[in-house]
Amino acid sequence: MPEIIPEDSVGIVQPQTIEFDTPLELACGRVLNQYHLIIETYGELNADASNAILICHALSGNHHVAGYHSAEDKKPGWWDSAIGPGKPIDTDKFFVVGLNNLGGCHGSSGPNQINPDTGKPYGPDFPLMTVPDWVNSQARLADHLGIQQWAAVIGGSLGGMQALQWSIDYPERLRHCMVIAAAPKLSAQNIAFNEVARQAISKDPQFHDGHYYEEDQVPKVGLMLARMLGHITYLSDDGMREKFGRELREGKISFDFNPQFEVESYLRYQGERFSTAFDANTYLLMTKALDYYDPAAPYEHDLAKALSQASCKFMVISFTTDWRFSPERSREITDALVEAEKQVSYAEVDSPQGHDAFLIPIPRYMEIFAAYMNRVEADIPAGNNEGGA
Repeated sequence: MPEIIPEDSVGIVQPQTIEFDTPLELACGRVLNQYHLIIETYGELNADASNAILICHALSGNHHVAGYHSAEDKKPGWWDSAIGPGKPIDTDKFFVVGLNNLGGCHGSSGPNQINPDTGKPYGPDFPLMTVPDWVNSQARLADHLGIQQWAAVIGGSLGGMQALQWSIDYPERLRHCMVIAAAPKLSAQNIAFNEVARQAISKDPQFHDGHYYEEDQVPKVGLMLARMLGHITYLSDDGMREKFGRELREGKISFDFNPQFEVESYLRYQGERFSTAFDANTYLLMTKALDYYDPAAPYEHDLAKALSQASCKFMVISFTTDWRFSPERSREITDALVEAEKQVSYAEVDSPQGHDAFLIPIPRYMEIFAAYMNRVEADIPAGNNEGGA
């Protein structure tokens, strides 16, 4: 637990569950007649709701973006380093909204939630989601909160893809878009990594074709393997060398198949922790949404043409050692925005941490982030840049 909650923390926060009963048509052809989203908010919405920031989460993220749920919490929200008083996303200036996407496993309607039609968990019967589906549900959330236009929509990785899609699908509803450590679509290699992870889960004997809730089981081994594979791709070779090298846990080789290198122990720990905290059906769903994402497809596979729909300003950030979504992929987005004659800033941050760098308070990254958020604040309509009732 934090001995003392830091002054730059948003403090103790409480999630909210919001019910929706207007049917949501999905790209897969199915309809969610009713659903709910769990959210957290930080800071105060100003008088005309012009200081609101939407945070879109990555594959394993959720609504708990900053602060603590209780004084006993050991760790704050997943992006606490960037959100709070005096931080890049300053909650003394902005009203910040984080949510758990549809299909998630942290409280929003998803595979581990009850299907109102059957009274049982949805399981594998929960519909497959796409990034545009999530954006549509987030637009309804904005309506519910009385937010007609976001000051900014911000996300890293899969969250950055959602932010980009916002600029295409709802161009009039955001003034700024921050796309961090993302890509305009997955490479074949990335799709391959996701498929190996899905196979690890679906071939686990305790998966039961996704109906493991009814068997009171969890495909733990499959989830562990999926997370271990994913975690390797989130780190860089430089970062792993710096963090682990070839250090032996006991200082000598034991000539057996137990974990002997520090990196082996670390990956097993990450996999074990993930297998008890995340839902297998949600992992399958989220990785498929990643695979399907291609905003240029409806525009003759021309990304510049897709982004010509946008009217907001953009900030694109990449990290030098991110090989999951390399800087080249961010430059694809930036080049398409330039071709579409949009206002865009681009920064490539030198970092050894790989894809995970977008979650880490690297000084240069935080400086760039804060500087751009000053621009976002400057574009709040005059007289409305202070929080209020």
